[in-house]
Amino acid sequence: MKKQPISERDMKRYQMQAKGIIETLPYISEFFGKTVVIKYGGNAMIDENLKKAFALNVILLKYIGVNPVIVHGGGPQIGEMLEALKIPTQFRQGYRITDDATMDVVEMVLVGKVNKQIVNLINLHGGRAVGLSGKDGMLIKAEPKELAIQKEHAAPEIIDLGKVGEVAEVNVDVIRSIEQSGFIPVIAPVGVDDKGNTYNINADSVAGAVAAALKAKRLHLLTDVAGLLDKDGELITSMTRTEAFDAIDDGTATGGMIPKIRCCLEALEYVEKAHIIDGRVENCILLEMFTRSGIGTEIVPD
Repeated sequence: MKKQPISERDMKRYQMQAKGIIETLPYISEFFGKTVVIKYGGNAMIDENLKKAFALNVILLKYIGVNPVIVHGGGPQIGEMLEALKIPTQFRQGYRITDDATMDVVEMVLVGKVNKQIVNLINLHGGRAVGLSGKDGMLIKAEPKELAIQKEHAAPEIIDLGKVGEVAEVNVDVIRSIEQSGFIPVIAPVGVDDKGNTYNINADSVAGAVAAALKAKRLHLLTDVAGLLDKDGELITSMTRTEAFDAIDDGTATGGMIPKIRCCLEALEYVEKAHIIDGRVENCILLEMFTRSGIGTEIVPD
């Protein structure tokens, strides 16, 4: 079959596509061989178009020599399953109090369902992903999360959160071996202590700890907001570590944005930059990494 001549309109379109590819070369060179940790959650895990775009973004990164590592959440799915099983849920300071029965459901949903769905999503679109929990190869060593509520003129109230944990150590050898084999690691935020007890850990915290342990090039947290907004409602596109601390202290950062910023600040001990990205934007990962302006809010060292 003979090749058909290209119309003038198609030629212009192809030239624009070629120009766009060429413009990404400096960024591809910068990230080649480096690790990027992506926390996947929010609407990007629900909307079908965004799910497909996420998978293709991650696969493209792997094809061009970048090593994406995915850490995912699953709070809404856990809540739905607990409700279906009629297991009551309590929250304190944003943390789900996790008894043994709740922990069983958390592990079942995060590891047995959500993790496998993400692995399947990537594989179906042409990638090669492997699902992990913190138990695999002692990937995430955990310890109990301590929560103390400060009280005026009284001793702090210590809250028992049950099987809610925080990251004590990350076994990077597990992740490196998977990366070197050409696979994309997809990590469920479940950890284990020295006695074999299982803990539910905040996915942002796991992503930050994994990024720091790997000394990743970038940490990306996908959210359902544009990024950090100033007090006039305008997006803050870039801020230093000190400015991020100030944003917490002066009330610019509020609610769920505070733990995300804290996660980024902790990761910046070892990570070059951390980004809070609007996961509702299609191809948000590529837009952040491979364009001059990027999207969302970046936090950089002082």
